[in-house]
Amino acid sequence: VNMQTEDHVPYVKDDQQKSCGKMQVLVGVTGSVAALKLPLLVSQLRLLPGVEVKVVTTEHAKHFYNPEEVSVEIYSDKDEWELWKKRSDPVLHIELRRWADLFVIAPLDANTLGKIASGICDNLLTCVVRAWDTSRPLLFCPAMNTAMWQHPITAQQISRLKEFGYVEIPCIAKKLVCGDEGKGAMAEVSTIVSVVKQHLQEPVKSS
Repeated sequence: VNMQTEDHVPYVKDDQQKSCGKMQVLVGVTGSVAALKLPLLVSQLRLLPGVEVKVVTTEHAKHFYNPEEVSVEIYSDKDEWELWKKRSDPVLHIELRRWADLFVIAPLDANTLGKIASGICDNLLTCVVRAWDTSRPLLFCPAMNTAMWQHPITAQQISRLKEFGYVEIPCIAKKLVCGDEGKGAMAEVSTIVSVVKQHLQEPVKSS
């Protein structure tokens, strides 16, 4: 359900929340056909003990999943602009950045990969990335057509994200929805959940 009222805006977590052992995972979803796996990914992450999940979506990603099937709050560009009306109002991409212990972008499409590698922040999701606290894990799951994956700039951009300290969950080879066969498909949901679990168990680096 897409919550748009101020009551549902996530604020900075306090020490009491942290002592309760809650781990807060923000899932970013971009405009790859693999976005259709969002409901499954969210439901699997919510099975992890003590994990709370919120979603930030690009507009193009909305084409591939039904928000009614996603059992957590979904934030999009419209929410950022509806929330801020005057100077004292919270800025949503900063609030989400403060709220999350871990950010996993699944899928990360070719376009958003290029934006993040270049520091472009022209929507809610890329603004969260640009403001991200790099002492916390940011995991990314590339997903694109094989021909796009094989373009020389892809490896450069993946390498750039790793230089920033972000963690790649590598794509896999399979027959893609477009009919092409080869590398470029998003990692399996079970793999993504396993890597998220591993990073949640690691102590947070001091900033």
